[in-house]
Amino acid sequence: MRFVRQLMSTCFMMLALGSAGGSSSWSAALEQRLPTCLACHGENGTSVNPDVPSLGGQAAPYMEIQLYLFREGMRPVEVMNEAMKGIGDDELSKLAGLLSALPPPTPTDPSDPARMQHAGALVHQHRCDFCHNSDLSGRENVPRIAGQREDYLVKTMREYKSNTRPGYDASMADVVQPLTDDDIRELAYYAAHQP
Repeated sequence: MRFVRQLMSTCFMMLALGSAGGSSSWSAALEQRLPTCLACHGENGTSVNPDVPSLGGQAAPYMEIQLYLFREGMRPVEVMNEAMKGIGDDELSKLAGLLSALPPPTPTDPSDPARMQHAGALVHQHRCDFCHNSDLSGRENVPRIAGQREDYLVKTMREYKSNTRPGYDASMADVVQPLTDDDIRELAYYAAHQP
């Protein structure tokens, strides 16, 4: 809760500065949208909803791309498409920067060492560590999956595999095609238990 108050305080300082420079539309957009973002994605950026990802620790460029895809309807998620309506490119960039400042999620339950070892081998075998980094922290336009909700990761990989989740490049669909459902569950377990 303290972090949210600090984030909101920073946001309102930015709003005051932005308003002085004539960015009143951004002020209104942020005031209306940021609390809604946090209501669904968790007040500290850590989601408690299996259908909603944690945003904490995501790189700003990745966040900006996703917000753009939602705004343009290229990633069809009705609530997100609606939430991004009317947001300009500068505002998307600022919102992505604010959301990326949220703290990364941390695992809440202990992991099984044998399962982690097996899943770690799968991470390397399927090159998850190539794009998402060795610690799965993500970078630039590649999401952080370390500490992400396990159930959300399973859902996402299944959607990539079935081609029901569009991506802005085809790499994820290609990577998940050879995965079994057991592999998907193991990879999600591993990522969710990374600090």
